[in-house]
Amino acid sequence: MATFLSRLGRFCFRRRGLVVLLWVVALGAMGFAASSAPPPPADTFSMPGTESQRAFDLLERKFPDARADGAAARVVIRAPGTEEITSAARKAQVEQLVADLAKAPQVVAVADPFQANAVSGDRRTGYAYVTYGATALELTDAAHDGLTDALQRARDAGLVVEAGGDAVEIEQAMNGTGEQLGILLSAIVLLITFGSLIAAGMPLLTALVGVGIGVTAIAALGSTLGLSSTTSTLALMIGLAVGIDYALFIVSRYRSEIGEGRERADAAARAVGTAGSAVVFAGLTVIIALAGLAVVNVPLLTKMGLAAAGTVAVAVLVALTFVPALLGFAPIRVLARRDRHRFTGKPLSKRQQRKADKRAANSGPNLGARWAGFVLRHPVAVLLLGVVSLGAVAVPAASLELGLPGEGSMAPETTQRKAYDMLSDSFGPGFNGPLLVTIEASDAKAAAEQVRTALESVDGVATVSPVTTNPSGDTAVVNVVPETGPTDTRTEELVRSLRTAAGPLESRTGASAILVAGQTAMFIDFSQTLDDALVPYLGLVVGLAFLLLIVVFRSVLVPLKAALGFLLSVTAALGAVVAIFQWGWLADVIGVDQHGPIISTLPILMIGVVFGLAMDYEVFLVSRIREAYTHGASAAEAVVTGFRYGGRVVTAAAIIMTSVFSGFIMEDNDFVKMIGFGLAAAVLFDAFVVRMALVPALFALLGKSAWWLPRWLDRVLPRIDVEGEKLADPPETPMGQPVREHHLVG
Repeated sequence: MATFLSRLGRFCFRRRGLVVLLWVVALGAMGFAASSAPPPPADTFSMPGTESQRAFDLLERKFPDARADGAAARVVIRAPGTEEITSAARKAQVEQLVADLAKAPQVVAVADPFQANAVSGDRRTGYAYVTYGATALELTDAAHDGLTDALQRARDAGLVVEAGGDAVEIEQAMNGTGEQLGILLSAIVLLITFGSLIAAGMPLLTALVGVGIGVTAIAALGSTLGLSSTTSTLALMIGLAVGIDYALFIVSRYRSEIGEGRERADAAARAVGTAGSAVVFAGLTVIIALAGLAVVNVPLLTKMGLAAAGTVAVAVLVALTFVPALLGFAPIRVLARRDRHRFTGKPLSKRQQRKADKRAANSGPNLGARWAGFVLRHPVAVLLLGVVSLGAVAVPAASLELGLPGEGSMAPETTQRKAYDMLSDSFGPGFNGPLLVTIEASDAKAAAEQVRTALESVDGVATVSPVTTNPSGDTAVVNVVPETGPTDTRTEELVRSLRTAAGPLESRTGASAILVAGQTAMFIDFSQTLDDALVPYLGLVVGLAFLLLIVVFRSVLVPLKAALGFLLSVTAALGAVVAIFQWGWLADVIGVDQHGPIISTLPILMIGVVFGLAMDYEVFLVSRIREAYTHGASAAEAVVTGFRYGGRVVTAAAIIMTSVFSGFIMEDNDFVKMIGFGLAAAVLFDAFVVRMALVPALFALLGKSAWWLPRWLDRVLPRIDVEGEKLADPPETPMGQPVREHHLVG
């Protein structure tokens, strides 16, 4: 591995013009393909194998004109003060509103509240149900404007009018500030780390090229592979973070090799051979974690995971080829300014000489080496402090409540939340989460009437609507309104009770299928799908990565502690998410308008992404420790050496990745804000507590046994030269002494 990558690095360094041209052409070609490709399809949400999905598929076949996936709006109308909407004047205004709604683009039907018996008992509130001939994601701006204008005219007439449903536009689009802020903070960290504008710009440039190719490729293939515009969200977030980190690692190693007196092409070759090997395996762990989302069996998550995995693969290729090519254009300027004089022959000024003399007088172990030495002297105290601290932060995770975002959890000032509250007050809390029971039978109306009668006596059911049948008479539907709200646990119990009762009802009525669906049931099915997939997903991802790390480090205990450390950091990150987004602690600080249940997809997405990133730091740091150990250093000396050369790089990489993820907290989209915060917290915990504290503490306690590997396994495993053992030994300077590390990193 190291030998091949070393040759690749040397080739790219020497043929830098050709390599850069090829990447520029690739970026331009992908950009052209994306611009000329058909528009990406709208997001489609499906959950194969669930009862809700079977019901939706049945309705789509049996009620083709109604479109089971068609958008809908529920316009809630209330008379001002103590007036009643049934009065002649107010009734005329409501009928005018219904007429205006019917004229709006893409509307296929509007249910008049007076004809549909949709007026509350006190006759002050009613609702009009608006049905569209397109999905919510297919609605045009004209359709949204038509709904908004109709509501405003009714308000101007004196009515209190609010609207809910998926046809109402939610203004939570990505505003782009997250990426910009993340890039800016990354640039500042890189400049401080390297002390060189050239060195700081390389990781940013290469990351932008890699992300650009990845995102434009997703756009170009969108219509062909069914990739919607939101598929690239995760790819953008992850690709930008790992792209910067991978380039940072190789540039840092190049500077180190140059500082040790190696010739420039040799330095690039060795940097790609050693650091590039770590990048390859770090990238593989991220790819495994992202591609493993296919196990969840939710097509939307599968597409997002595979798209992000492809972008990470591009980031790895860019780091291995584009980075050494750029180094070829600035082999000396990539160094800190104070170190360039050794290669340019330009004498130092008196001021620069005094600074150089002062650095030489204060030479000694750098901060990373001193920290490693401290941990090696106090391993038990550091281990206990780290575990207890993360355990305390993880405590709120025990109260984790999962759910999908609904109108009841929106900010109080939104029209959707106002409509939700008005319906709850006037019709009962369960009215916002009706269940749709679908009955398929040869005589659907007769069977559905029996089902309707049976459902009315079920505990927890408030009302059951009249039966509606399709034109062929073989399928019917009834709406069931629970007594409790859509997020109430009793509603979930009701759904399970109805589904349990469906079997006996099928036998009694002769129906071939009785299915319970609706938005509330769909949310329940989705959460159950994720719960069922969590253990298999963890087993697959952690298992494959565990085997990969055994091959990389030729150790059983090192991959084991890496996996345990990941579990600790991701649990602590989930605890922080619960404390802020569910409990509301510090919610105002990061702009959380409404706290409530954590979005169901967040834990499994965090597990996948954080596991891959955690293994990044593990590979970056431990590969340098392993390299020193295989070259003859003792177990303790190897830890110090690894932190001397890798500590600063991992710290900078973690700060950069945290900056990238933290930037997404500035977005208006609640899900993006939540996942940005969760990933930023997880990176901080994993990098600075687990990898920088717990890892050296465990190495200190395990000693040589950390590298234990059964002999039979040692014979079976393939030998991959990740540490660069087959490469030439590091050269010495003309004075016969290696250059001290503190001169190498600007």
